[in-house]
Amino acid sequence: MARTTTRTRTSARTRAAFAPRGGRLAGAALALFATAGLTSCSAAKADQSAPAVTRFTQNGVTVTLAVAGWKDAKGSLTATFTPTEAGYHLYSTDLPADGVEGVGRPTSVTVAGGLSADGPASVDAEVLRINLPGVESEVPVYPDGPVTLTLPVRAEGEGGASAGTAKALISYASCNAEEGCNIPVLDRPVILNVTGKTLTFP
Repeated sequence: MARTTTRTRTSARTRAAFAPRGGRLAGAALALFATAGLTSCSAAKADQSAPAVTRFTQNGVTVTLAVAGWKDAKGSLTATFTPTEAGYHLYSTDLPADGVEGVGRPTSVTVAGGLSADGPASVDAEVLRINLPGVESEVPVYPDGPVTLTLPVRAEGEGGASAGTAKALISYASCNAEEGCNIPVLDRPVILNVTGKTLTFP
């Protein structure tokens, strides 16, 4: 009986020694999987919620482009035009393509390729009509300083399923009533990567 008792106790000790190790390993594995899952979900959510933004400066204006509210292959492309010097204005989107008597160029954002406009553009500034030296007609401009244009856009293809690149074409001119105008920027291309789920800049 003594031997049997000893063996029983030894077996019990053996099982007790190995069982917790297996439990700890299984628990550690589950924790790693859970952490990986949470990290993946967090990264996916961050990718979806992070705004796509790019900017460039040319001929006296810094242009900041951003994607907003992109969902179900639709959203908005915003462009903020900020003159680099005080006292300069941008021209109305309604200005003729060749300006008024050759003066000025319209502020414009159009899209091509994997994107198309999903409605008319809107601007966050009122239009002023001013007289410029040597120009008989009034010229429509925005107040001095930054102007933001918002263009609704959608991905091309059935259900917005197309994937590839698109272009935003940016046009503007900045002027100072006393110092004159900077050289206009016409249809400067900005590349975008477009799918039904994302719209980003390279």
